[in-house]
Amino acid sequence: MWVVHALCGSNGRILMWAEDSELPGRVSGRAPSGPVTHPFAVRADRLREQLPIGASEEPVVELHLPSYPSAPVGSPELVRDPLTAGAKPRGKLRLGRWFVPSVSCDAAALRELLDAVPAGCRLGSDARFVLEVAGFAEQLVDSGRVLPGLIREDDRLAARWCAALSGADVARFGALRAGMPPALRARGGAAPEDVLRELLDVLVDGRARERLGGTKLGTGRSAAASWLDALSGEPHLDDTPKLRALGARIEDWRAGIARRNPVRTCFRLHAPEDDEQDWIVEFLLQAVEDPSVLVSAQDVWSGTSHVLRRWVSQPQELLLADLGRAARIVPELERALRDRQPTELVLDTEGAYEFLTSAGQLDNAGFGVLLPSWWGHAPKLGLKLNASSTSTAGVVSKDSAVNMGTLVDYRWDLALGDEELTEAELEELAAAKVPLVRLRGRWVQVDHKRLNAGLRMLSESGSGQMTAAEVLQQAGESGQDGSQPLPVVGVNARGWLGDLLSGDTEQHLEPVDPPDGFGAQLRPYQRRGLAWLAFLDRLGLGGCLADDMGLGKTVQLLALEALARDGVARPPTLLVCPMSVAGNWQREAERFAPWLKVHVHHGGDRLGGGDLEGEAGCHDLVITTYSLAARDRAVLRQIRWDRLVLDEAQHVKNSSSKTAGAVREISARQRIGLTGTPVENRLAELWSVMDFANPGILGSLSRFRARYAVPIERDQDSAAAAKLRQVTGPFILRRTKTDPTVIGDLPDKIELKQLCNLTGEQASLYQAVVDDMLQRVEDSEGMERKGLVLATMSKLKQVCNHPAQFLDDGTALAGRSGKLQRLEEILDGVLADGEKALVFTQFAGFGGRLVPHLSARFDTEVLFLHGGTAKSARDAMVRRFQDPDGPGIFLLSLKAGGTGLNLTAANHVIHLDRWWNPAVEDQATDRAFRIGQRKDVQVRKLSCIGTLEDRIDQMIEEKKALAQLVVSSGENWLTELSTNELRDLVTLDREAVGE
Repeated sequence: MWVVHALCGSNGRILMWAEDSELPGRVSGRAPSGPVTHPFAVRADRLREQLPIGASEEPVVELHLPSYPSAPVGSPELVRDPLTAGAKPRGKLRLGRWFVPSVSCDAAALRELLDAVPAGCRLGSDARFVLEVAGFAEQLVDSGRVLPGLIREDDRLAARWCAALSGADVARFGALRAGMPPALRARGGAAPEDVLRELLDVLVDGRARERLGGTKLGTGRSAAASWLDALSGEPHLDDTPKLRALGARIEDWRAGIARRNPVRTCFRLHAPEDDEQDWIVEFLLQAVEDPSVLVSAQDVWSGTSHVLRRWVSQPQELLLADLGRAARIVPELERALRDRQPTELVLDTEGAYEFLTSAGQLDNAGFGVLLPSWWGHAPKLGLKLNASSTSTAGVVSKDSAVNMGTLVDYRWDLALGDEELTEAELEELAAAKVPLVRLRGRWVQVDHKRLNAGLRMLSESGSGQMTAAEVLQQAGESGQDGSQPLPVVGVNARGWLGDLLSGDTEQHLEPVDPPDGFGAQLRPYQRRGLAWLAFLDRLGLGGCLADDMGLGKTVQLLALEALARDGVARPPTLLVCPMSVAGNWQREAERFAPWLKVHVHHGGDRLGGGDLEGEAGCHDLVITTYSLAARDRAVLRQIRWDRLVLDEAQHVKNSSSKTAGAVREISARQRIGLTGTPVENRLAELWSVMDFANPGILGSLSRFRARYAVPIERDQDSAAAAKLRQVTGPFILRRTKTDPTVIGDLPDKIELKQLCNLTGEQASLYQAVVDDMLQRVEDSEGMERKGLVLATMSKLKQVCNHPAQFLDDGTALAGRSGKLQRLEEILDGVLADGEKALVFTQFAGFGGRLVPHLSARFDTEVLFLHGGTAKSARDAMVRRFQDPDGPGIFLLSLKAGGTGLNLTAANHVIHLDRWWNPAVEDQATDRAFRIGQRKDVQVRKLSCIGTLEDRIDQMIEEKKALAQLVVSSGENWLTELSTNELRDLVTLDREAVGE
């Protein structure tokens, strides 16, 4: 393993050297008499092979490093095997002189070079610090905060760019100086500030030349033209008297700017208050290193500004010189310079607007600028749509003839933020001659071109009628530029349309009961859910019922079918679900609404073509599976369906999958998705479910990603999350079991993290898998890399479970796995108390090995449900386990048994291996923690301490926040980790191995 280091070199280049943990750790048994080669240092030719991007060999560099008499101290990042490192050096620690072979690269290529370090390399603290300084240099160059120079470099003249620090730059420079690793000063005894300044200027010069791209800056043959050309091309120049004289003048100019760095002039703009008309630009002096130190120009002229004396001896001269420079940016400042002792500048509104728009230039030039807090955050002028439906709010009866084509009255208004503007205020805005106008006691910025376009639209089509669907479309575009001349800043509606747009429709609608004879007494929240579903049904709108697992999505959907078909003839409903719950739907329909005619489209003898169409027409509910929806898509899309329901709708989370494409082709009057996990990994999954329910409601996927997914997932943008909740609110109903207002009679769920040790055999296998991955992952990319990472994660989980699972050698299980030992201890207690447990594993093959082992260990029957279990056997297992006298241990593969089952006889849930997807794990837990459970449920998640299972737990907790942020994650996210992140994740700690 190598540790790569970086240092500031000469001639605008960066030096790099590396330590190798495989090299010997001693020089000799006695102290060297003079500088010798660093014993861990990598040869320059080997280093150049590994760092080929612009790297060239340099002479050896002498470094002063912490050392023992016989050997230097390896850097903290150099992890060496204690068995091969030799004897530990002895003696007093001191600074020793060592030669290291090095290579150098152009500063402009530094980031690309260090980002490309190969597998088996890690960056030292100095190299990471250099990268941080490189980022600072990029910001300075990209914002123009640089100065050109002409300096002497190795007995030659060189044109170089350097940093021009001001304001916050100085504060950041100070923070970098304080955090600079000592290794960066290893070339000599220079002060930290000088070392950092030299490094920053080298990186600034490289970035500036990269940005210029060889553009010629000078014209002619003068010394100045040669210097300008050298600022973008070859930096070195012939040493001539004219160039030396030019260099002296340039250095005087730069030194004058540098002398002004400790204190700068600051401009503070005061807006007029009450009936005042004048804007005041106050002049102040500000300490750059402590911006809170502000001295007014009045105090500067009166001589009472003693606080500035430690930074500047002549503050009056500094103020006048800075005002002269600033006047080149804001010409109005020349008026202030007519006074012998200028303290402020009085402006009218037009001048104030020009000053505000010039503030960025003043800041870039190194001045301080303090503006009113509302500038940049002022409310935006936009359009507000007011719509009114004729029906009374909350009262849309089943006989109401309202749908998305229903015409509603509308009126457009201009608004400032959320506040609608009166006609008088609009006239005032239109009459204003400058973009700054004071309205309702606050100043706002107005774009007159867009204002006039908005006023024209109001006069031409400011009111009338539009369909309810058009109102919803405008609501979806709220907050962005759409088809209107101004952005739509809000949509306000009354009546049933207002209920829909409120995003809290469930609370506005009166609870609804299913028809007489329905075989269940709905809870209050289920009656509200039924009212919401019936509301969408009457409008022909799709929706997503996203209640937590166990809250009764099945019974609410069946109640909707019973209510909608009560005395009304309708085409059949098609329900698509996983095979594992098809029988459950059939039984529940027979239990709650036996008059509903149910047909199951499944099996080798299933109907096709016209036969299926005729049979479906004689039934109310047709049940099929996702696999058959894709296989029989041509038949299913020919049938006229009243409603299309997707149970476990996360099966279509990948919008480009064959299954998602098949169900989208099926035509139905309404579409409903049922899922307890509308977001598992990425927000694109939510888009897919919502686009199924109401095609186009969230726009295209690319637009959704740009507007919501990227800001929320990458930046945790709360405003974007709030907007997404608002847009999707009318079409998603989500209730959780942890909300006491939803359900107060569920017992507690107690989650426990159980940490297990590895055996020696497990640890050896684990390390072998890690070493193999780290050797191969750096040379792979794209799908190959993703496949390698996922395969490795699966192998490591198998090792953590049991060596026999990973080796697949059929050997005995007893005594070889710390996790299996812990499982046995837990089950001992469960069975001793006369209770029952569900044990989930994602590996069906390992589950098959566990069944005989656990049966023999506890002398009891162990049930096992997996993907190959027939439907009849599955149903029989559930019945036997739910029987009080039935078996006490139910082993389930996570995919086959994680959804659609009611197993409330168990009050213990054990996750033997982690799926690393909290949504999937929670679904599995909900087989026991659901309505009908009368005992507290204990959930144990087994992880091996000091392994990736242990470290990944915190990452799981962080991923939960994504789903909760918007609506309330598989494992593909792991493939996006960098090699260094993967290494940190899978490294085995010493504490992992048990005694």
